[in-house]
Amino acid sequence: MRKNEKRILAAAAALALAFGAAPNVSAMHIMEGYLPGGFCVAWGVLCLPFLAAGFFSIRRALEQRRNLITLLAMSGAFIFVISSLKIPSVSGSCSHMTGTGLGAILFGPSAVSILGLIVLLFQALLLAHGGLTTIGANTFSMAIAGPFVSWGIYRLCQKTKLNRRASIFLAAALGDFCTYCVTSLQMALAHHEDATIGGAFAEFLAVFAPTQLPLAVIEGILTVLIVMGLETYAKPELRAIGFLKEAK
Repeated sequence: MRKNEKRILAAAAALALAFGAAPNVSAMHIMEGYLPGGFCVAWGVLCLPFLAAGFFSIRRALEQRRNLITLLAMSGAFIFVISSLKIPSVSGSCSHMTGTGLGAILFGPSAVSILGLIVLLFQALLLAHGGLTTIGANTFSMAIAGPFVSWGIYRLCQKTKLNRRASIFLAAALGDFCTYCVTSLQMALAHHEDATIGGAFAEFLAVFAPTQLPLAVIEGILTVLIVMGLETYAKPELRAIGFLKEAK
Protein backbone atom coordinates (compact mmCIF):
# COMPACT_ATOMS: atom_id res chain seq x y z
CA MET A 1 0.00 0.00 0.00
CA ARG A 2 1.40 3.39 -1.00
CA LYS A 3 2.15 6.09 1.55
CA ASN A 4 -0.60 8.40 0.23
CA GLU A 5 -3.12 5.55 0.35
CA LYS A 6 -2.17 4.82 3.96
CA ARG A 7 -2.72 8.47 4.87
CA ILE A 8 -6.14 8.54 3.20
CA LEU A 9 -7.12 5.29 4.94
CA ALA A 10 -5.96 6.64 8.32
CA ALA A 11 -7.85 9.90 7.82
CA ALA A 12 -11.01 7.99 6.85
CA ALA A 13 -10.71 5.76 9.92
CA ALA A 14 -10.23 8.77 12.20
CA LEU A 15 -13.25 10.48 10.65
CA ALA A 16 -15.40 7.37 11.10
CA LEU A 17 -14.26 7.04 14.71
CA ALA A 18 -15.11 10.70 15.40
CA PHE A 19 -18.61 10.26 13.97
CA GLY A 20 -19.12 7.02 15.85
CA ALA A 21 -18.22 8.68 19.15
CA ALA A 22 -20.60 11.61 18.57
CA PRO A 23 -23.54 12.01 20.96
CA ASN A 24 -26.58 9.95 19.97
CA VAL A 25 -28.97 12.77 19.22
CA SER A 26 -31.52 12.73 16.46
CA ALA A 27 -32.79 15.59 14.33
CA MET A 28 -34.37 18.72 15.75
CA HIS A 29 -37.66 16.79 15.83
CA ILE A 30 -37.34 14.61 18.92
CA MET A 31 -37.93 10.98 17.91
CA GLU A 32 -39.99 8.30 19.61
CA GLY A 33 -38.46 7.03 22.83
CA TYR A 34 -36.19 10.01 23.49
CA LEU A 35 -38.43 11.52 26.17
CA PRO A 36 -39.97 9.81 29.23
CA GLY A 37 -43.76 9.52 29.24
CA GLY A 38 -44.23 12.21 31.87
CA PHE A 39 -42.29 14.74 29.81
CA CYS A 40 -44.32 13.86 26.69
CA VAL A 41 -47.58 14.50 28.55
CA ALA A 42 -46.31 17.70 30.20
CA TRP A 43 -45.16 19.28 26.94
CA GLY A 44 -48.43 18.30 25.27
CA VAL A 45 -50.51 19.91 28.01
CA LEU A 46 -48.35 23.05 27.84
CA CYS A 47 -49.19 23.38 24.14
CA LEU A 48 -52.99 23.29 24.61
CA PRO A 49 -53.65 27.00 25.37
CA PHE A 50 -51.45 28.08 22.45
CA LEU A 51 -53.25 25.70 20.09
CA ALA A 52 -56.64 26.96 21.27
CA ALA A 53 -55.54 30.54 20.64
CA GLY A 54 -54.23 29.52 17.22
CA PHE A 55 -57.50 27.87 16.25
CA PHE A 56 -59.52 30.97 17.14
CA SER A 57 -56.97 33.22 15.41
CA ILE A 58 -57.24 31.29 12.14
CA ARG A 59 -61.04 31.07 12.34
CA ARG A 60 -61.30 34.81 12.94
CA ALA A 61 -58.99 35.63 10.03
CA LEU A 62 -60.85 33.37 7.59
CA GLU A 63 -64.26 34.63 8.71
CA GLN A 64 -63.19 38.17 7.89
CA ARG A 65 -61.52 37.34 4.57
CA ARG A 66 -62.02 33.87 3.10
CA ASN A 67 -59.47 34.46 0.35
CA LEU A 68 -56.68 34.45 2.95
CA ILE A 69 -56.86 30.67 3.01
CA THR A 70 -54.50 30.54 0.01
CA LEU A 71 -51.83 32.59 1.77
CA LEU A 72 -52.33 30.59 4.97
CA ALA A 73 -52.00 27.29 3.09
CA MET A 74 -48.85 28.56 1.39
CA SER A 75 -47.34 29.40 4.78
CA GLY A 76 -48.11 25.87 5.97
CA ALA A 77 -46.69 24.32 2.82
CA PHE A 78 -43.50 26.34 3.25
CA ILE A 79 -43.12 24.97 6.79
CA PHE A 80 -43.70 21.40 5.59
CA VAL A 81 -41.26 21.50 2.69
CA ILE A 82 -38.43 23.39 4.35
CA SER A 83 -38.59 21.45 7.62
CA SER A 84 -38.60 18.10 5.80
CA LEU A 85 -35.17 18.73 4.27
CA LYS A 86 -32.81 17.20 6.83
CA ILE A 87 -29.14 18.16 6.52
CA PRO A 88 -26.52 15.76 7.98
CA SER A 89 -24.45 17.38 10.73
CA VAL A 90 -20.71 16.83 11.27
CA SER A 91 -21.50 16.20 14.93
CA GLY A 92 -23.42 13.00 14.23
CA SER A 93 -26.90 14.53 14.24
CA CYS A 94 -28.89 16.23 11.51
CA SER A 95 -30.51 19.61 11.28
CA HIS A 96 -33.10 21.37 9.19
CA MET A 97 -34.75 24.73 8.78
CA THR A 98 -38.17 25.32 10.33
CA GLY A 99 -39.97 27.77 8.04
CA THR A 100 -42.20 29.07 10.82
CA GLY A 101 -40.91 32.65 10.75
CA LEU A 102 -42.81 33.45 7.56
CA GLY A 103 -46.20 32.51 8.99
CA ALA A 104 -45.46 34.26 12.28
CA ILE A 105 -44.65 37.51 10.49
CA LEU A 106 -47.74 37.35 8.27
CA PHE A 107 -50.40 35.87 10.58
CA GLY A 108 -48.94 36.06 14.08
CA PRO A 109 -47.45 33.27 16.21
CA SER A 110 -50.73 31.77 17.43
CA ALA A 111 -51.87 30.76 13.94
CA VAL A 112 -48.51 29.10 13.28
CA SER A 113 -49.00 26.77 16.24
CA ILE A 114 -51.83 25.07 14.33
CA LEU A 115 -49.90 25.02 11.05
CA GLY A 116 -46.85 23.58 12.80
CA LEU A 117 -48.88 20.89 14.55
CA ILE A 118 -50.40 19.76 11.23
CA VAL A 119 -46.95 19.63 9.63
CA LEU A 120 -45.48 17.67 12.53
CA LEU A 121 -48.31 15.13 12.40
CA PHE A 122 -47.82 14.56 8.68
CA GLN A 123 -44.06 14.25 9.07
CA ALA A 124 -44.36 11.78 11.96
CA LEU A 125 -46.92 9.62 10.13
CA LEU A 126 -45.61 9.79 6.56
CA LEU A 127 -41.89 10.52 6.82
CA ALA A 128 -40.96 8.94 10.18
CA HIS A 129 -39.58 12.38 11.06
CA GLY A 130 -40.28 13.07 14.73
CA GLY A 131 -42.79 10.99 16.65
CA LEU A 132 -46.34 10.82 17.93
CA THR A 133 -45.43 10.50 21.63
CA THR A 134 -43.10 13.50 21.30
CA ILE A 135 -45.52 15.59 19.25
CA GLY A 136 -46.14 17.93 22.19
CA ALA A 137 -42.45 18.66 22.76
CA ASN A 138 -41.83 19.15 19.04
CA THR A 139 -44.87 21.39 18.70
CA PHE A 140 -43.74 23.57 21.57
CA SER A 141 -40.21 24.04 20.23
CA MET A 142 -40.92 24.46 16.51
CA ALA A 143 -44.53 25.68 16.33
CA ILE A 144 -44.77 27.82 19.48
CA ALA A 145 -41.42 28.99 20.86
CA GLY A 146 -39.77 29.69 17.48
CA PRO A 147 -42.74 31.58 15.98
CA PHE A 148 -43.20 33.71 19.10
CA VAL A 149 -39.53 34.70 18.97
CA SER A 150 -39.80 35.48 15.24
CA TRP A 151 -42.91 37.59 15.79
CA GLY A 152 -41.35 39.42 18.75
CA ILE A 153 -38.11 40.16 16.88
CA TYR A 154 -40.02 41.42 13.85
CA ARG A 155 -42.22 43.73 15.93
CA LEU A 156 -39.23 45.04 17.83
CA CYS A 157 -37.35 45.76 14.61
CA GLN A 158 -40.38 47.57 13.19
CA LYS A 159 -40.57 49.79 16.27
CA THR A 160 -36.89 50.66 15.95
CA LYS A 161 -37.47 51.58 12.26
CA LEU A 162 -35.01 48.95 11.06
CA ASN A 163 -35.08 48.16 7.36
CA ARG A 164 -38.05 45.85 6.72
CA ARG A 165 -36.10 43.18 4.86
CA ALA A 166 -33.44 43.15 7.55
CA SER A 167 -36.25 42.78 10.09
CA ILE A 168 -37.67 39.78 8.25
CA PHE A 169 -34.22 38.19 7.99
CA LEU A 170 -33.50 38.58 11.70
CA ALA A 171 -36.96 37.36 12.71
CA ALA A 172 -36.75 34.19 10.60
CA ALA A 173 -33.13 33.39 11.47
CA LEU A 174 -33.42 33.96 15.22
CA GLY A 175 -36.75 32.12 15.39
CA ASP A 176 -35.14 29.15 13.67
CA PHE A 177 -32.20 29.06 16.07
CA CYS A 178 -34.48 29.54 19.08
CA THR A 179 -36.25 26.31 18.12
CA TYR A 180 -33.01 24.40 18.51
CA CYS A 181 -32.25 26.10 21.80
CA VAL A 182 -35.63 24.97 23.15
CA THR A 183 -35.10 21.43 21.82
CA SER A 184 -31.72 21.34 23.54
CA LEU A 185 -33.37 22.43 26.79
CA GLN A 186 -36.08 19.79 26.43
CA MET A 187 -33.47 17.07 25.97
CA ALA A 188 -31.36 18.44 28.83
CA LEU A 189 -34.31 18.41 31.23
CA ALA A 190 -34.96 14.77 30.41
CA HIS A 191 -31.35 13.57 30.14
CA HIS A 192 -28.86 15.18 32.53
CA GLU A 193 -27.80 12.21 34.64
CA ASP A 194 -24.07 12.85 34.28
CA ALA A 195 -24.21 16.64 34.29
CA THR A 196 -26.21 19.63 35.48
CA ILE A 197 -29.13 20.78 33.36
CA GLY A 198 -27.03 23.71 32.19
CA GLY A 199 -24.16 21.45 31.26
CA ALA A 200 -26.42 19.02 29.41
CA PHE A 201 -28.09 21.94 27.61
CA ALA A 202 -24.68 23.17 26.43
CA GLU A 203 -23.76 19.68 25.22
CA PHE A 204 -26.95 19.22 23.21
CA LEU A 205 -26.76 22.73 21.76
CA ALA A 206 -23.13 22.13 20.77
CA VAL A 207 -24.33 19.18 18.69
CA PHE A 208 -26.86 21.28 16.79
CA ALA A 209 -25.07 24.63 16.50
CA PRO A 210 -22.34 23.88 13.87
CA THR A 211 -24.97 23.01 11.28
CA GLN A 212 -27.91 25.04 12.52
CA LEU A 213 -26.27 28.47 12.61
CA PRO A 214 -25.64 28.57 8.83
CA LEU A 215 -29.06 27.01 8.20
CA ALA A 216 -30.68 29.78 10.24
CA VAL A 217 -28.94 32.35 8.04
CA ILE A 218 -30.14 30.53 4.91
CA GLU A 219 -33.70 30.42 6.24
CA GLY A 220 -33.58 34.15 6.91
CA ILE A 221 -32.52 34.81 3.32
CA LEU A 222 -35.15 32.43 1.89
CA THR A 223 -37.88 34.08 3.95
CA VAL A 224 -36.92 37.52 2.65
CA LEU A 225 -37.06 36.19 -0.93
CA ILE A 226 -40.47 34.60 -0.35
CA VAL A 227 -41.86 37.86 1.05
CA MET A 228 -40.45 39.78 -1.93
CA GLY A 229 -42.28 37.36 -4.23
CA LEU A 230 -45.51 37.77 -2.28
CA GLU A 231 -45.22 41.54 -2.52
CA THR A 232 -45.24 41.11 -6.29
CA TYR A 233 -47.93 38.46 -6.74
CA ALA A 234 -50.09 38.62 -3.59
CA LYS A 235 -50.56 42.30 -2.85
CA PRO A 236 -54.32 42.10 -2.12
CA GLU A 237 -53.80 39.36 0.48
CA LEU A 238 -50.90 41.20 2.10
CA ARG A 239 -52.99 44.36 2.29
CA ALA A 240 -55.83 42.36 3.83
CA ILE A 241 -53.65 41.21 6.74
CA GLY A 242 -52.11 44.68 7.16
CA PHE A 243 -48.61 43.70 6.09
CA LEU A 244 -48.23 46.13 3.20
CA LYS A 245 -49.54 48.94 5.37
CA GLU A 246 -46.45 48.44 7.53
CA ALA A 247 -44.30 48.07 4.46
CA LYS A 248 -44.90 51.57 3.11
